[in-house]
Amino acid sequence: MSQSRLNVAIIMDGNGRWAARQGLPRIAGHQAGTAALRRTVEAAPALGIGTLSVYAFSSDNWKRPADEVAALMSLLAWHLENEIPRCIESGVRVEVIGRRDRLRSDLVRAIACAENATNAGTRLTLRVAIDYSSRDSILRAAANDLSHALAPPVDLLIRTGGEQRLSDFLLWECAYAELFFTPAMWPDFDASHLARALREYERRERRFGGLPAEPPCQTVSPQRWLR
Repeated sequence: MSQSRLNVAIIMDGNGRWAARQGLPRIAGHQAGTAALRRTVEAAPALGIGTLSVYAFSSDNWKRPADEVAALMSLLAWHLENEIPRCIESGVRVEVIGRRDRLRSDLVRAIACAENATNAGTRLTLRVAIDYSSRDSILRAAANDLSHALAPPVDLLIRTGGEQRLSDFLLWECAYAELFFTPAMWPDFDASHLARALREYERRERRFGGLPAEPPCQTVSPQRWLR
């Protein structure tokens, strides 16, 4: 596998359905999902990933029941605070994308603390999308230089849980991303799933609107085709 530093995005889907299948409350699925994220972050650098963007909470997720949203906010704040030592030790830089004006103050503080504390990390950039809407980000960036306001292009987008859509995640950045959909629920996702997605990525031909590379051939005069 190529060791170039890839930009990979993951839509972490299936936490609630995973919990339902286990006979557990939905928040248990989100808790299990944090373990899957830890496994993925730990595996990513060795697989050639330099930037990993994950969809933690979309702007549309505010429509969920208030108790679930509150539990998710608490879970995000707790993990951002408590994963700092592990991130520093592993060389992981944490960045959070999305709106912050609608987040709880404790979560905003946890975000700022995690970003500041891990700023020197160079092994992996972990971008966590919270209260994120790609359409909203593009509209906000439209007043500025898009090339500076939006993130670099994504090479590979992975979505777990069996759904096959982007769900308003990194629409601009994923314009030429390879898409990989897996039925595995996010809490079950591990390094082997990530490696499988990357192997599939390596098999695909990246042309970006051009033509595939062809071996040299004998030059033929254009007049031949005009007879």
